Amino acid sequence: MNGNFQVLDYTIFICYALLILGVGLWVSRDKKGHQKNAEDYFLASKSLPWWAIGASLIAANISAEQFIGMSGSGFALGLAIASYEWMAAITLIIVGKYFLPIFIEKGLYTIPEFVEKRYSTNLKTILAVFWIGLYVFVNLASVLYLGALALETIMGIPMIYGVIGLAMFAAAYSLYGGLSAVAWTDVIQVVFLIIGGLVTTYLALNTVSGGEGIIAGIQTVYEAAPDRFAMILDKSNPEFTNLPGIGVLVGGLWVANLYYWGFNQYIIQRTLAAKSLKESQKGILLAAFLKLLIPVIVVIPGIAAYVMVNDPEIFAGLGDVGLKNVPSSEQADKAYPWLLQFLPVGLKGLAFAALTAAIVSSLASMLNSTSTIFTMDIYKQYINKNAGDKATVNIGRLSAAVALVIASITAPLLGGIDQAFQFIQEYTGVVSPGILAVFMLGLFWKKTTNKAAIIGALTSIPIAMYFKVAPKGWSERSFFINLPWMDQMGYTAILTMIVIATVSLVQHKGKNDEKGIPISKQLFKTSPLFNIGAFAVLIILVALYAIFWK
Repeated sequence: MNGNFQVLDYTIFICYALLILGVGLWVSRDKKGHQKNAEDYFLASKSLPWWAIGASLIAANISAEQFIGMSGSGFALGLAIASYEWMAAITLIIVGKYFLPIFIEKGLYTIPEFVEKRYSTNLKTILAVFWIGLYVFVNLASVLYLGALALETIMGIPMIYGVIGLAMFAAAYSLYGGLSAVAWTDVIQVVFLIIGGLVTTYLALNTVSGGEGIIAGIQTVYEAAPDRFAMILDKSNPEFTNLPGIGVLVGGLWVANLYYWGFNQYIIQRTLAAKSLKESQKGILLAAFLKLLIPVIVVIPGIAAYVMVNDPEIFAGLGDVGLKNVPSSEQADKAYPWLLQFLPVGLKGLAFAALTAAIVSSLASMLNSTSTIFTMDIYKQYINKNAGDKATVNIGRLSAAVALVIASITAPLLGGIDQAFQFIQEYTGVVSPGILAVFMLGLFWKKTTNKAAIIGALTSIPIAMYFKVAPKGWSERSFFINLPWMDQMGYTAILTMIVIATVSLVQHKGKNDEKGIPISKQLFKTSPLFNIGAFAVLIILVALYAIFWK
């Protein structure tokens, strides 16, 4: 193991691990005389308060993808990658106001269940199988890989042991306790995540400024790399294809965000477990404010690392420690693990606990949601329609365990991917536009038919692939069109909606579908607290983009 870790670091980390396991197992215990049922296991007995929902949303979202992947992107391209976080804050407000009222009114367990109520069982099954595959082979596997990469870089733990250790840690409490264990431990995980992240940010900026503090550090980083603080990239920037200028604000990033925050089971599941709609909306509002903070703890350290590596004077002052696992433009994902080496004894253990908290909380959330979809949408639909509470909960645990084993086998195969955060976003983007089109029209256009939704979902894949396979450097006269992948997502979503709308109109000749959702102003009415909070988020975002526009 890496000699940089001292006894105090190990002690802090072990105390963190014991705290999480202890709380997870304590809230998982069966109440006297009560057999845990599906609502207890998959929806935490619908008892979550707003602050637990907000914390759990962030813990489920922030993982190795952000700590390792977004810091890597911060190193490689700068603050522009923060649009994923800041635009997500607006998306959360939209989800809370316009999506949640419909989902909670319908008493959903899973997102595929909405598809069944709005469209058909066949389409629900298609999407349920797709989501299970996506969670296991992309989400779970990538979080395990990036987490194990961090363990390998920081502590010298071989990749395979890191994967197994993280998998077993997440399984230890989440498989038995279900969403209750996941959500309540997430509250603790978020505290570690934010404090540990802020400590790393402070140290990176303090080091850059030669010990002059955080304000001097920000000034030094900005003066040394002003190009790394442009939120809107121009076409001359080599990273324009990843973040295509103004298209970030008005284009395909909306597809990625609305799909992720509105129709992603492992995100939306904790909002479905709220005591009430108002409680759920307050939780969403808390998460939106926390999203504004996330770039400070995941992107700024990456930019600081870029300056530390590329300024000869600063780099020379780092000593021998700075020479270990130095990040580069080809290995940008090493930026965050590299920074952790410079933390003093004790704080290193805290920061490492924060990173582990981010990884484990996301793993636990994904596992719980994978098992929820399999149990409620596959097992109870096709295998055992009359399954009792005990059988349902046991199948949930078993399916989560199987998913974890498969993901653990897949994870080491992802080695060699640079800027993993961008990779995950890009390849999820092949399927997300079609799914978003199906949901948006299903929610807000009563004429949308089941047949049109199925045709649209299937058509969206070749549309997305048409944009994706365009060989770089082909002439403009070729059959293919070269577009940044984010723009590809935007155009794919629009074209898919046109396909769905056309088929629906031809099929029903302009009449409403019998499963169309009745919409009213009253349905979307929100509390004064939510409205004031939403306005505050928008004002902060306008200010941030105004300051860092170019």
